[in-house]
Amino acid sequence: MTHSSRSRTTLLSAVALLATLAPLATAQPSVAKAPVTKAPAAPALLAVGEPGFETGGAAWEFTSGTGVATNNPHSGNRLAYLDAGSGMKVSQTVAATGRGAYVVSAWIATGGPGGRYVLRVNGADAASLDLPSSANYRRYTLGAITLAPGDRLEIAFESGQGWVNADDVMVSPAAPARPRVTSSDPQAAEMFGWATRKANSWVQSPGTVGPLNADERQTGGTGSGVYAPSYWAGYANRSGYYSRDMTHQLGGAEVLGLRAEDKEMLRAFAASATARHAYYPAWALNFDNRTYLSIDYRSPDLFVREVPAVFELVQKAEEAYRWSGDRSYLDEPALWDFYRHATEEFVALHDGKKDNGGVRVAEGTGRGIFQGVASYNEQSDEPLAEAGDAIGSQYQAYRAMASLARAKGDRETAARFERRARDLKAYFNTTWSGGGSGADMVRGYTTDGRALTGWGKENSWFMPMKQILAPGARREAYLDYIDAQAEGAGRPDNIEALTYLPDTFFTNNRPDTAWKWMRQIYAQKDVQHVNTRQGTNGDYPEVSFTLVSQTVQGLMGVSPDAPARTLTTQSRLPSGMEWLSVEDLRVGDSAFTLRHDTRRRSTLTHTSGTAPYTWEARFPGVHSAVTVDGVPRPARTETIDGTTFTTVRTRVAPGRTVTVEVR
Repeated sequence: MTHSSRSRTTLLSAVALLATLAPLATAQPSVAKAPVTKAPAAPALLAVGEPGFETGGAAWEFTSGTGVATNNPHSGNRLAYLDAGSGMKVSQTVAATGRGAYVVSAWIATGGPGGRYVLRVNGADAASLDLPSSANYRRYTLGAITLAPGDRLEIAFESGQGWVNADDVMVSPAAPARPRVTSSDPQAAEMFGWATRKANSWVQSPGTVGPLNADERQTGGTGSGVYAPSYWAGYANRSGYYSRDMTHQLGGAEVLGLRAEDKEMLRAFAASATARHAYYPAWALNFDNRTYLSIDYRSPDLFVREVPAVFELVQKAEEAYRWSGDRSYLDEPALWDFYRHATEEFVALHDGKKDNGGVRVAEGTGRGIFQGVASYNEQSDEPLAEAGDAIGSQYQAYRAMASLARAKGDRETAARFERRARDLKAYFNTTWSGGGSGADMVRGYTTDGRALTGWGKENSWFMPMKQILAPGARREAYLDYIDAQAEGAGRPDNIEALTYLPDTFFTNNRPDTAWKWMRQIYAQKDVQHVNTRQGTNGDYPEVSFTLVSQTVQGLMGVSPDAPARTLTTQSRLPSGMEWLSVEDLRVGDSAFTLRHDTRRRSTLTHTSGTAPYTWEARFPGVHSAVTVDGVPRPARTETIDGTTFTTVRTRVAPGRTVTVEVR
């Protein structure tokens, strides 16, 4: 055999067994379970047998010159190999038991060009990829492929000029929404197309049986379970998703219509934030949405926990509510209790090391991630009690709690949290962050009370990203400082950290800088990730999900409010981009097409829905003339977080197209 002799053990199989196999193994007793009781998921409508070749490949067909080996698995202990040469194939044909559309992914390494990865439906080629030469595993995706009940799907790996190794095949349901971007800048459309396909490939198919607690130390996991609605958020060699990654990916998931996945994952985190855990949620959960990922959870007193994640989960639940209009975000007691505990008891329990006067600030222990840390910056050895990313996230959680309470009709709670948000922001800007600017701004405090300045990565850029830093010259100087540090010696090594930078600059109306960082991230997608087990940078899920959201929420400035049937937009097209359009933008039960022409004209088509939406079109600056479909209209100016906008509100009924232009 001439296949690779490299030794790597990384990714688990996302679909380790057919959903119809014998009863699943029980997770080891040391693995805690979140208190969630749900009926078992129905079997997946399209399931692959032995996706990781772990029991010798009985579900697959092998020609001569191919087989199962143990020398270069991507995860577990085995892989499929094809020797160099022509005419060899490893394949499996599965029958669809229901109607649907699917994408199929596999991790593949090659010793030369010429190999192929192919999907065939009822014997006819439906999708294929010519494999490049790449000795390191990369994750390749084909589809979406639409199947009817009884259709037969062949998944095939075919030989080329060098050896081919294949492992960890995964079937994902096609995302409910199919957003498509076109633009005067071809790279914007190319980037969004890649990102939507890649993000979709990380979605788990509910009912699939797969490993639990798989990681780099126990590559086969500790047993198997039935996967629930979820998607990969974190390292691809672990069988679960992380709170930090999931919250950052939620916006992109909502654009793709992954409403069920977002809600079930948020529910799972909420259920884990118990009094026994001092109202910290679990840091990571298995794809069954029930058990805590064992690499990060050892006992109720010893598990990874980071302060910003608690608050980001509250903020992102509110964001999911605005995208979906789903009242369960308001009415489910478990979710509501989580919001309340996170913004009340959690803050009270974790405030005590630094005297902040009448303002409470949640703190970390300064003793490491398994004891609770104040910042997402895990590369720092600073014993932080309070950090810029934590206090900024706490501010946004207060704002989200006020918004959710207002939507629920609880005006007293809404007013209380609006006041807390105002007080926290005022305290931050007058006292907590010190009097300096740029490198001299305070971005954290140690457990012994020392103020920290300089570059703190997450605890630096989260402050303007979370909008706790007041507008003005000081914020602008700090944004300049962040950009310079991230471009220079302080640049993070891991691509997932860089994915926050476009959000930081879009939020603060610097589209040219934000677009620069989007392009830099996209340009590095095929570069090997710093964690060699991870594959390429593009194989880190956060990269694709955030490029989706940064296009729609960033460049297009989309801010949905499905419960109020309102859609707010703001063109943030960078210099040189003449126009940008997105189709199949789903908000609530409606779909839209939105186009921006520079920063002066926006067009919205309400392509489907049951009732009109109010469209608020925002344009930066003060404009003397505004037209709606060519008819002059009075405009309103308002200042939002330091930026003055000209705004126009108009109703857009289903089937109608409206154009707003400023001059």
